Amino acid sequence: MLDVTGHRVPRVLHWGADPGAVDSFDELVLGSLPPRPVASVEVPVLLSLIPQQSDGWVGRPGVAGHRDGRFPHLRLELVRPVTVETDDEGGGVRIEARDAMAAVSIRTEVRMDRSGVIRIRHEIVNDGPGVFALESVACLLPAGDQATEVLDFSGRWSRERAPQRGPLRHGLAVRESRRGRTGHDATGLMVAGASGFGFGHGEVWAVHAGWSGNHVHYTERLPEHGPVLGAGELLAAGEIRLAHAESYRSPWIYFAWSGEGLDGLADRLHQHLRGRLNHPRTPRPVLLNTWEAVYFDHQLDKLSELTKRAARVGVERLVLDDGWFAGRRDDTVGLGDWTVDRSVWPEGLHPLVKQARALGMQVGLWVEPEMVSIDSDLARAHPDWLLSAPGRAALPHRSQQVLDLARPEAYAHILACLDALVDEYELDYLKWDHNRDLLEAVHAGTAGVHVQTLAVYRLLDELRDRHPRLEIESCSSGGARIDYGILARTDRVWASDTIDPLERQAIQRWVGLLLPPELIGGHVGAATAHTTGRTTELAFRLATALFGHAGIEWDLTACTDAELDQIAAWVRLHKRLRPLLHTGRTVHADHPDPNAWLHGVVATDRRHAVFSLVQLTTSTDSVPARLRFPGLDADFRYTVRVCPEVGMPTGHPARPVPWLARGSVRLPGSVLSTIGLAAPLLDPAQAVVLELRAE
Repeated sequence: MLDVTGHRVPRVLHWGADPGAVDSFDELVLGSLPPRPVASVEVPVLLSLIPQQSDGWVGRPGVAGHRDGRFPHLRLELVRPVTVETDDEGGGVRIEARDAMAAVSIRTEVRMDRSGVIRIRHEIVNDGPGVFALESVACLLPAGDQATEVLDFSGRWSRERAPQRGPLRHGLAVRESRRGRTGHDATGLMVAGASGFGFGHGEVWAVHAGWSGNHVHYTERLPEHGPVLGAGELLAAGEIRLAHAESYRSPWIYFAWSGEGLDGLADRLHQHLRGRLNHPRTPRPVLLNTWEAVYFDHQLDKLSELTKRAARVGVERLVLDDGWFAGRRDDTVGLGDWTVDRSVWPEGLHPLVKQARALGMQVGLWVEPEMVSIDSDLARAHPDWLLSAPGRAALPHRSQQVLDLARPEAYAHILACLDALVDEYELDYLKWDHNRDLLEAVHAGTAGVHVQTLAVYRLLDELRDRHPRLEIESCSSGGARIDYGILARTDRVWASDTIDPLERQAIQRWVGLLLPPELIGGHVGAATAHTTGRTTELAFRLATALFGHAGIEWDLTACTDAELDQIAAWVRLHKRLRPLLHTGRTVHADHPDPNAWLHGVVATDRRHAVFSLVQLTTSTDSVPARLRFPGLDADFRYTVRVCPEVGMPTGHPARPVPWLARGSVRLPGSVLSTIGLAAPLLDPAQAVVLELRAE
């Protein structure tokens, strides 16, 4: 709810639960006016959509900049009345304000769709002579006064989305990413919530920066005002200098509220993404990625047999990973030389592509277009195409540097290479990787992350325009580029380079707040994980990979017939369940045992659900806590059974749960959500998958 009266930028009256019809908006405005702060300005301090010190706001400003040191503070007034727009998808407002003395205009868009997700962005225009140097632009909204805790996330390679939670204090709590990409340690979501909020209870407010370059998320609480959530692009010194009539448009910043805890928050965000025009509408193909099967050892005979095994278990898409292009026998050479290595593939990729298509599979290919190996023909021919400070290269990472895609010649070269590959092999899919941070990123003598990010977006957009059927996965050494900016142009993310199922349980749990399952790639790997060395049962690996866009990353030529049969049964199960998994509501039980997780997906009509009970570590209880299933309809009667296609975990056969020993149980949703079911006794790194159907 916005107060659009008067001549100043609208202030936010309320963001949260729907209060219902308001008889008198004037009375609401009057009732919301706070007292004048003690020992402060002689008017109430109100939070506008673009707060400035001219409003009495002493926190982070909405917009900051200057003209060679002059006009460091803006005093904004509306140029015209606020425009209100509504359509079948939701509603929004457009606001245009100006500081006449500073000669700066700001155009603000606020949109809210039917999911309740709000998007805000600002466009800053230099109306005057000379240069206006823009320092920061943020979009922000007030969280409720009842918000007393903050949840955000950190992480590293193969350990993304690690939660950290603490009190919401007075002052500024900032999460900045200066990596030039979203980052393994990027918070993704910053959540403020009422004390003790969980998955199924408590009010929560969240913000997400839909931008793939440098960015900032923050909470702020002042003595004069309640908690605020904000985010924006993080601009480097001198990065945005607007000449007369030039403008800067911020990325969309996303806000969501829930009165039903984190699951309610995720449901709104998932509905928003599923409502996009570019959201995948076809069933997500089960894929096999060759990376952990063969790494750089590309041999047609081995890959041909792998493809046959993939077809046997029901794979629908074959993705040839790194190692197919010129000179690429390890990760130190060849990036930028996007032509097939004829010493390994004398007939090109055509024999493998032809075989895969004959077996009914789509075909995908790994690329890393934004990078260049120092040992490559491209780098030797065009050393000036690196995105680096004049006279020196950035610190090396995997013997590679960043290609300056804001440079027209470099952009045109990469676009032509990708376009030719997609054309020649009629590719269905690109796994688009991005394996290093952008350190000392300089384009044409100034900070270059902003223009690099826009160039990458433009490259993706143009490639998709030329090839409308092409799907693209956002991979960035795992989960280092997961945000709504890149997802406006891609169809899937690789949540992490680890497919150790125990690590993946946590990673998928928390990235699933931001993204629905159909956008999160999850693969079944070998018994011993390549990233951690941990060995787990096949049933646990299958149960973990079931809840997402499922795939396989394993040398199937080394599997036994029994293993192949179990994988094939799992693939059939996933295909049967994916209409539910990829459209339903993701839910998590606030389970009393922190060592065991119960999560699932419930259909929109609540007649069908699938849950997984996951034992992470040993419990102090010798009898496990009951399973109470969230999200069910209290009046429906559900039959609960184990999914045998995943397999039952080994261990404790002498102490079975009676209802599981019988095979199923039939109870009302009211009982299943309150009294619950007796849980099986599982060992660490074990899981059981349960299917629920209403009669």
